[in-house]
Amino acid sequence: MIEEGKALFLQIAEQIEDQILDGSLEEESKAPSTNELAAFYRINPATAAKGVAMLTDKGVLYKQRGIGMFVAAGARAALLTERRSAFADRYIDPLLAEARALGLGAEDLAALLRERAAAASTITEGNPA
Repeated sequence: MIEEGKALFLQIAEQIEDQILDGSLEEESKAPSTNELAAFYRINPATAAKGVAMLTDKGVLYKQRGIGMFVAAGARAALLTERRSAFADRYIDPLLAEARALGLGAEDLAALLRERAAAASTITEGNPA
C-alpha cells in the first residue's frame, strides 16, 4: 500500500481522502487516530500526524478536544472539486493542446471519447471489443 518515492505523510493524507470520497469514511464520522495510522502502516506517529495535520489545514478534518479527529461537513464535495481540478490540469489541458496541434475540434474529441468509452465498457463487461 506504501509507494516508493512518495512522501509517507502525503500517502496517508491521500488514503484518508480516498476513504472520504468512496464513502467508507463519512462526514462527521471519527477519523483514524495518528497512533492507529502509525500502527497500521508501521510508520512513526509523527509522520502520520503530519498527514492528518495537512488534512486539518485543508479543512477536511477537524479536532474535537479529548475525543479525536473527525471528517468535516462538506469534506467530500471539497475533495471532489479539488480532484476534478487536478484531473483537468493533468489530463484535459494536455489533451486539448495535443488536439489543437492535430487540428481536432471539440466535436472530434467528444466523438473519440464516446467511441473509446463504449469500447472500454464493452471490455469491462467481459465482451471483447
